[in-house]
Amino acid sequence: MSHEAPIYRTSPARTAKMMAIMCGVCIAGGILFFTFWDYWISMPPGNQVVAGGHKEGPAVATGKTIPVTLNFIESSDFKQLSFNALPGEEGHNPTIQASVGDKVEFAIANNGKSFHAFGVTPAKEGFGDVLAGTEVASANSPLKPGQSGSSAFIPTSEGTFYYICTVPGHREMGMVGEIIVGPKGAAPTAAAPTGISHTFDLNFVESSDFKQLAFNALTGEEGHNPEIKVKSGDTVTIKSANNGISFHSFGVVSNPDDVSSIVFNSAIGSMNNPIKPKEAKEVTFTAGAPGSYNYICTVPGHAALGMKGSFIVE
Repeated sequence: MSHEAPIYRTSPARTAKMMAIMCGVCIAGGILFFTFWDYWISMPPGNQVVAGGHKEGPAVATGKTIPVTLNFIESSDFKQLSFNALPGEEGHNPTIQASVGDKVEFAIANNGKSFHAFGVTPAKEGFGDVLAGTEVASANSPLKPGQSGSSAFIPTSEGTFYYICTVPGHREMGMVGEIIVGPKGAAPTAAAPTGISHTFDLNFVESSDFKQLAFNALTGEEGHNPEIKVKSGDTVTIKSANNGISFHSFGVVSNPDDVSSIVFNSAIGSMNNPIKPKEAKEVTFTAGAPGSYNYICTVPGHAALGMKGSFIVE
């Protein structure tokens, strides 16, 4: 019986070299993946689907702001829950009148002894379909007695909406009021150029764990997300430095939940062309129609993490 000599298709050295190349590719890919980690976890832009399959489009602000104060209260036997006053008392669950594009600003306080949470929904029943941006706390993380919060609602369609306690069962016990939204009124127009110029520094900052994003300073620190007020027709220059380790971009928007609602040609960079770490850019524009706007980081998800401030045009 004859024995043939084994035929080697490669050598141990070549095999080791190939393994080293494959490991290098995997390591390089992992580095790239985690370098763009904030991008992968960002929330993609898109229209919001609400009850009945209706899609909410970008809000077109009228410039009108409607302040509303709502307090959670309870009867002593906890059989009646409501806002501001118990049934039969003046101010009970007040009906709010607004027009498409108005900004309803809610100041919410828990004046009861139980836990509560707040939101606006188009649904006639239940505690689901709460519109993004209108929430104050949640059923899983509610407002404790004595706590408060704020939110806003810019209706993009006519109809009846409902403000409710989003803790299951509390709406059925009386914590519900109506928001009647009528057709859009005449929007304010921009003033002629005033010749007055303003310059603001709005720098991107991040907490070390990336759970808090902000402009200029983190929550609780001096200079956090400063409010900007200008006159219609003023020239505004925004200087933004990226003092974080992630990518960011800037814009003044009519709806902070819609990164595409940039106004006044105020964009600095974009999601596809962001401001890189340690990079600084600026933009100059003319403030348009009076109204309440927001400046945000326009990378999806970053405004929700705290990169959002108030921009008021008077």
